[in-house]
Amino acid sequence: MKKLVMALFLLVAIGATAQKHGKRFGKEMKADMTAEQLATLHTKKMTLTLDLTEGQQRQIMEINLAKAVEMKTKRAEIKAKKESGDWQKPTADERFEIENARLDRQIAHHQQMKEVLTEDQYKTWKKITLGKRMKGKKKMQEKGRRG
Repeated sequence: MKKLVMALFLLVAIGATAQKHGKRFGKEMKADMTAEQLATLHTKKMTLTLDLTEGQQRQIMEINLAKAVEMKTKRAEIKAKKESGDWQKPTADERFEIENARLDRQIAHHQQMKEVLTEDQYKTWKKITLGKRMKGKKKMQEKGRRG
């Protein structure tokens, strides 16, 4: 009985430690990476999932790199504004413009991916991205944020 209790305690302790480490490890690790590193990792994950050819890998690497550079620069701008105290909550018109620009970027990204991927790969990619979006939306709703 003692061995069973100790084994159960050990499993719970390891599980709790792994979960804490996983949360901290993911976001902090990605924040410290360069745009090239992020693009490379994303491209390799897509290669494993979609079985991309060499040519597709090169094209998708370019797409991912451009997206990662844009993301990094936007985050740096927002962080600089917040640190300097210049950041203010956007007005309704500014929020509309931001959302409109985001949707335009998404449409362009989907068009680029459609040109590079085969029809089956594109369907799989779209299914995966939709699943990730819904998962993120669900997490934000659980935390009481928008969504």
